[in-house]
Amino acid sequence: MASLFAFGRAQLASVYRRNGAGRHARWWGGAVKAALPVTEGSLSAVIEHEIIPRLVASRPRRPVLAVAGAPGASIADADFEVFVPLALSAEADDLLDHAEGLIARGVSIDTLLVDLLAPTARILGEYWESGRCDFVDVTMGMWRLQEVVHELSARVPVTLPYGKGWRALFSPVPGDQHSFASVVLDEIFAREGWFTDRLGETTAPALLDKVAADWFDLIGLTIGCASHMAALPSFIAALRGVSVNPRLVVMVGGGIFVEAPSLAAEVGADGTAADARQAVNVASKLVSAVPRREAARG
Repeated sequence: MASLFAFGRAQLASVYRRNGAGRHARWWGGAVKAALPVTEGSLSAVIEHEIIPRLVASRPRRPVLAVAGAPGASIADADFEVFVPLALSAEADDLLDHAEGLIARGVSIDTLLVDLLAPTARILGEYWESGRCDFVDVTMGMWRLQEVVHELSARVPVTLPYGKGWRALFSPVPGDQHSFASVVLDEIFAREGWFTDRLGETTAPALLDKVAADWFDLIGLTIGCASHMAALPSFIAALRGVSVNPRLVVMVGGGIFVEAPSLAAEVGADGTAADARQAVNVASKLVSAVPRREAARG
């Protein structure tokens, strides 16, 4: 496994140096923005088509995890001191081992996702912005975090029934290259009884086609780059225009909206939330209120 990570780091570093990726990059609210477009020669293409498939194929599946310990335990500062360096330099399995230890201590999956993994992603971004690590380190760190989410999802399956049959689609706004926030949202909502779907790095036409083809009660868009804000109102309007569901609820998330929640209404969304845990509560209220709003109009 170590040799594959070394291969991935070397390949990424080669492309990084060749294209100068990351020179004009900035972190906004926990999501990565890079000036480099997604092309066959870009870092994103190397990661997607060469490195990640080899890493995934090489990793043996672990058995279903037995959750133990006293429920309700929280994340401590000491956990971040261990976990953040692991995300930057260790194997994905090492992060998973640490996560399993926290679960055995009584930390719930939701707490692990919202209070450890998501903040770790933000910390990685802050390290990049301050020059403590480069684009390659951040990209591989984000991949490791995403692998932890996928492994936990497979090994600690959802036990809640699908309550009201609500369907949600999560995606970064077209142009955002990193989708960890949507990964966490997808997992949290699924664990709360929603039917969920997710698109990773995507294009506007692909996302519009998805919404036009399938019924969704909720669309959750994550945005990390301030430069995408100008196009967001027209894109949200386009989503509503093509949606199979004429009463589609749209939520937006990201550091920009955490700092200024009123921006959600300005871009045409129905709501926002500070984290995935709050997003479930807000979304449930919004979707539940749709029939009442429609009845009131009649």
